[in-house]
Order: sequence, then structure tokens, then C-alpha cells
Amino acid sequence: MRISCKILVLFLFWSFSSLAQEELKIEVKDTIKTTINPLAPAKAAFYSAVIPGLGQAYNKKYWKIPLVYIGMGAGIYYYTWNNKKYHEYRDEYKRRLAGTDDPNHPIYSGLDNDRLLNAQKFHQRNRDLSALITAGIYILNIVDANVDAHLMQFNVNENLSVAPNINQNEIDYKFNTGLKLTYNF
Repeated sequence: MRISCKILVLFLFWSFSSLAQEELKIEVKDTIKTTINPLAPAKAAFYSAVIPGLGQAYNKKYWKIPLVYIGMGAGIYYYTWNNKKYHEYRDEYKRRLAGTDDPNHPIYSGLDNDRLLNAQKFHQRNRDLSALITAGIYILNIVDANVDAHLMQFNVNENLSVAPNINQNEIDYKFNTGLKLTYNF
């Protein structure tokens, strides 16, 4: 009985070991070298500086193009509207100083000179703020295209990894937490 059990165990071991001896081919794809174009970020920034949104198209981030044009369009719209209102109040104030104003005007007849001056200052401040916001969106468009082109060339293969790490201290058996940076050659 013992001999038959030993023979059965040896037979099972031999059959499983023969199944496990199949060759497995593993191809290493980590050695593929990618070419990095160092001028791509500068080219994307230049394209966005010439025509806003063109750098985003160069980076193939098409969903950002409407955001650029909506932001710049809103800034330009509010700039022109506030500029128009500023000139309307300024012209009415000039007409009053010259004595050629219309006392029956539906909008300006109920306003005194102080209110006209306050309205001018209000629309002038909002006009300048709209110009500043539009310039900021334009600069942000250029910076976004440049940074996005840089990040497209960032190495994110499996050789470099950052993972949380929890290990036990051997002296006081407390747990230490941290980040583990691993680079495989």
C-alpha cells in the first residue's frame, strides 16, 4: 500500500512537472526608445501665440479650443460693452458742461453730474478689468499649450513608479508610512 501511494505521488508530481516545463516567451518592450522633440513645446506655444487655440490643436487637445475662444470672446464682449457705456456717459457729461444737453432725454435726464461721473468710473474700471482678464486668458492659452506639449513627452513607463509604502519599525514595532520611489534598470 505504501509503495503504491509513493508511486502515485511520484506519477502525479512527474505529470504536473511535465506540464510546467512548457516554454514561455517573454518579450521585453521596455527597451523601446522614443524620440523626444525638444522643440515641440516651443512650437506649440508659438502656434498659440499666433492664433489662440492652435497650440491646443497641435497637441491634439481639441476639447480645450472652445474654452479658449469662449473665455476670450466673453472678455472682448464685456470690454466693448463697457467701453461703449463709458463713452455714452462721458459724452453726456461733456454735453452738460457745454450746455447742449437734452433735458428730456429718457436715460440721462434723471441723473445729476455726480452720477454721470460715477457711471464713467464704473464702466472705465470694468473695461480695464475686462482687458486684463482677456490678456490673462490669452497668456494662459500660451502657457497651457507649452506645458501640455512638455507633459506629452514625460516618461511614464513601468520602470519608474511611486507607490505608498507601509513598513513596521523593528525597534518599537510601530508602522512607518511614506512613499516608495522605484526605478528598474
